[in-house]
Amino acid sequence: MTTKDVMYSAFSEGNNIPAEYFDKYSVKRGLRNPDGTGVMAGVTNICNVHGYVVDDGEKKPTEGRLIFRGYSINDLIEKAEDRFGYEEIVFLLLTGRLPNKNELDEFRMTLSDERALPQDFFEDMILKAPSPDIMNKMSRAVLSLYSYDEAPESRTPKHEVDTAVSLIAKMPVIMVCAYETKRRCYDNKSMIMHPLIKGQSTAENILSTIRTDRKFTHDEAKLLDLMLMLHAEHGGGNNSTFTCRVLTSSGTDPYSAYSAAIGSLKGPRHGGANHKALEMQEIIKANVKNWENDDEIADILRKILCKEIGDGSGLIYGMGHAVYTLSDPRAVILKKYAGMMAEGTEFEKEFHLIDSIERLTPKVFEDIKSSRKAMCANIDMYSGLVYKMLRIPPDLFTPLFAVSRMAGWCAHRFEEINSGKRIMRPAYKSINMQKPYIDMENR
Repeated sequence: MTTKDVMYSAFSEGNNIPAEYFDKYSVKRGLRNPDGTGVMAGVTNICNVHGYVVDDGEKKPTEGRLIFRGYSINDLIEKAEDRFGYEEIVFLLLTGRLPNKNELDEFRMTLSDERALPQDFFEDMILKAPSPDIMNKMSRAVLSLYSYDEAPESRTPKHEVDTAVSLIAKMPVIMVCAYETKRRCYDNKSMIMHPLIKGQSTAENILSTIRTDRKFTHDEAKLLDLMLMLHAEHGGGNNSTFTCRVLTSSGTDPYSAYSAAIGSLKGPRHGGANHKALEMQEIIKANVKNWENDDEIADILRKILCKEIGDGSGLIYGMGHAVYTLSDPRAVILKKYAGMMAEGTEFEKEFHLIDSIERLTPKVFEDIKSSRKAMCANIDMYSGLVYKMLRIPPDLFTPLFAVSRMAGWCAHRFEEINSGKRIMRPAYKSINMQKPYIDMENR
């Protein structure tokens, strides 16, 4: 056995902690309480993700609510009416208040002016080092921007705000550059790089740069703008935002903190779940002959839960959430607009199939697991369909999440700098007993 073979075996053998130790020392794995609620790790004024109430120590389901800086996501979307709302939400998250018309117009132009990447950045940092995974390339690109900053270690409010605004503006461009490079180097397809158009909203900019003909309708741009608004922020406890706050608490630079958050969001248990939901839906579509037959759909869901088909996880992706119980407000909103967009198109039948998956899963889960746990669809259930209707390739599903969530990460970094004041340093209980040293000749 080679040295590496020994290391391969030790990877699992030397790193397994018996489950009983977690109970013995009251360790809350995943920073979760026994009832599934999160361990309280901080206080925030940025976002409230409300999905249950605790009454007499018992967790009880309730309708979900999502509040940005005191404003309901429902109101922020409905009151935007025909204007693009993502930039307004970014301003709200960063400043704590809604902009007036002049402030919003100026902020939109600032983002437009900041989109361009530094000279030769694309060639040196993206094109010359292609990646098959766009999220990894985006993380590296954000980290690389440190080298183009004249004062990257500055912690002044001006530098923090300027860096945040610059990154929020540049993220869509970084994403498209990484995607086109991936297409050329790994998919053997043409790389098409469109020049930026001044004055476009974030949603318009994305559609005009990823489409070969640059053409899109106002309704398409508004639907993508809706996706950006829904994904912009989701509380301090989600994995990527917590990652950003953990790194920020150490005093590190903004580029390191935001790059790490992208790496977290990539994971299939976090932002990467939208890919898994789409893959699962494709499996269901392929195995159900009649998409209007509830019995057929329920049978496939049972097989997925029993790990007979699918990826073997036994999970119905797009169903359930760590906080939301009766409803995910993002999914409710997205379902409404997805249904309107799908009506009368080739996507209408698929929309109704996904609706059936959402409707049937709780009963199938109860039958298989003997559990009446409150369960609702999360935003991943319908996001893949919306992106398909917008002709956005699957490679960009999670990167678009990162483009949008950069605003939330920046807001939480600001709050951590001003209010955290301590490096995050939780405790781990060691169960490693001290051993007598073994001389080389006796090993």
